[in-house]
Amino acid sequence: MKKEMIAMLLAGGQGSRLGVLTKKVAKPAVSFAGKYRIIDFPLSNCINSGVDTVGVLTQYQPLRLNTHIGIGIPWDLDRNVGGVTVLPPYEKSSNSEWYTGTANAIYQNIEYMEMYNPDYVLILSGDHIYKMDYELMLDFHKANNADVTIAAMPVPIEEASRFGILIADEESRISEFEEKPANPRSNLASMGIYIFSWPVLKAALLELSDEPNCDFGKHIIPYCFEQNQRLFAYEFSGYWKDVGTLGSYWEANMELIDIIPIFNLYEEFWRIYTKNDKLPPQYIAKGAKVERCILGEGAEVYGQVFNSVVGPGVIIGEGTVIRDSIIMKDVVIGNNCEINKAIIAENASVGDNVIIGIGEYAESKLNPKVYAFDLATIGENSVIPAGVKIGKNTAISGTTLLEDYPNGVLESGDYIIKAGDF
Repeated sequence: MKKEMIAMLLAGGQGSRLGVLTKKVAKPAVSFAGKYRIIDFPLSNCINSGVDTVGVLTQYQPLRLNTHIGIGIPWDLDRNVGGVTVLPPYEKSSNSEWYTGTANAIYQNIEYMEMYNPDYVLILSGDHIYKMDYELMLDFHKANNADVTIAAMPVPIEEASRFGILIADEESRISEFEEKPANPRSNLASMGIYIFSWPVLKAALLELSDEPNCDFGKHIIPYCFEQNQRLFAYEFSGYWKDVGTLGSYWEANMELIDIIPIFNLYEEFWRIYTKNDKLPPQYIAKGAKVERCILGEGAEVYGQVFNSVVGPGVIIGEGTVIRDSIIMKDVVIGNNCEINKAIIAENASVGDNVIIGIGEYAESKLNPKVYAFDLATIGENSVIPAGVKIGKNTAISGTTLLEDYPNGVLESGDYIIKAGDF
């Protein structure tokens, strides 16, 4: 039963900065690049790196994530020994405990890890887009006789205060770690990817088990420093994106359709695997036009689409023009619409003659930190009636009616969230 290295994938996050996109679904289950979900990237990295035992820790809105992962067949993780296991918080005899922090979630699953008695444990986050060979990181960990290895990458210094920041010497040994410092002294940022030697991780988790909201960046890593353990920074130079905001999520999708994409989904040797629905091929009607787009299986285009990511099963009506937008799975868009810089979530429907993305910039009245970037964001299963106009930095969730739009317009910065939808 022994495994050299197992992975623990933290996929419980609510992803509140993605607004209405994560109202009914955990952030790692949000669709990406048309056919994938965000969690497909770390799961594919695991199997491509030879890590065949993965515990996926779920919490917030886990249903779609659990259904998507199933028994792990798409990632070749349906194993008799190991494979993928979904680990939700569970009822203990005395009380039911939610995971209260990243390390607390791992602590609550010590028994799962003990079962494999690993030499090393790889801790991953379920909400980043990247390709990484964890085997190379493990080789680095062993070569340095490290207790903890933290994957890190340089970030612009003005963004450094959003991350855990590492200070390392020329041997890559970490001398200091600061979680989200106000005045960062380095631009080497933790990617939230760790390899721990199992005895070190286990000792830290047990020692800090009573710590409220126990977290890797705030508690476990500082504790390892106090114990004079050997911490090393493994510098990563590839593409990595935290798609935690609507802006970064939109940007990461748009980068896929560049003439030479920064992030290549088409490489044979490092495939991204996902659960595929059995769908017919795309259909582009006579007179329709599609330029620089990703188009999912089963999509039907009767209008024009430019510079956009269109998911599987989407229907785009005649006379409709879509630009710079993300249209997720099974969305139906009527005839003669104009859609600019919008994110429309799964199963939404847009009536005929709707214009989205009009007007001047205005700050969001709902949440200016979330609804920014000039995007119009429409939550899943939402309904937009025919003939309305929708501005920038807007949010819509639920079945909306014509009377919800004053004079048929949702002005920039405004929102419609139907009762019971939040």
